[in-house]
Amino acid sequence: MVSWDGHIVPFIVTVLIWFVATGLVAWADNRDAKTFPKSLMISGIGGILGLLVILAASQSVSVLAVYAAFIGALMVWGWHEVGFLTGAAAGPRREPASPGLRGAQRFREASATVIHHEVVLALTALLLISLSWNLPNQIGATVFVLLFGLRLSAKINMFVGVPNSSAEMLPPHLDYLKTYFGRNRMTALLAVSIVAIVLIALWFGSLALSASLGSAEMVGASLLTTLCLLGALEHLFLALPFRDGMLWGWAFRRPARTPASQANVIDTNE
Repeated sequence: MVSWDGHIVPFIVTVLIWFVATGLVAWADNRDAKTFPKSLMISGIGGILGLLVILAASQSVSVLAVYAAFIGALMVWGWHEVGFLTGAAAGPRREPASPGLRGAQRFREASATVIHHEVVLALTALLLISLSWNLPNQIGATVFVLLFGLRLSAKINMFVGVPNSSAEMLPPHLDYLKTYFGRNRMTALLAVSIVAIVLIALWFGSLALSASLGSAEMVGASLLTTLCLLGALEHLFLALPFRDGMLWGWAFRRPARTPASQANVIDTNE
């Protein structure tokens, strides 16, 4: 039986937070570079507060604590996203791909553009897992690990190649990352990724439907189900001719790129 408080409300809350938070991050990272230190400071404060919220909420299994841990994990995630998209934590390589890259060399160069960010995400995930180990409420750590997995899957798929790799919301100062994208094509990896994410969503959904009506377990599983469905949707966007700006165009306004600036994006895909 579908519950309003246990299923519908968590779904609505997750979608609204996803939409607004994504837009705010895009807005902060597409502003003038001189505003980046302030954005990093604000997001850093939010990330630390989010970590404290997760620690406090992990001690309780109430519905309110589940929502608090969920929001805390998104605050920590948002901090990392701002750090990456402002270029503060990306990787040692910050230039377009070398011409004619193939195989392992292409992977090494591409990895060098994001490795610092990936390491920090992995360490944060391990920190949250260790802090919430054996505690009654582990939603915060679960949400962060789930987001990490979904984002890593999207990055790998874009490296291999997807039909739609426009990445409209990528800030201009990170345009060089596009030179590491695979050529526009549908791959088995993308299809398998979408199916796998949907299956995980169905598993969380089954937990939500079988949990006690209105319980914290029901709410937590519903939140995770919705996150997985949104992750599947974002992967589906990679397969369809969908423009990110259609959803979040309100969040960023940037000058039109000149032909000269567009020419700096070198196509080195396989």
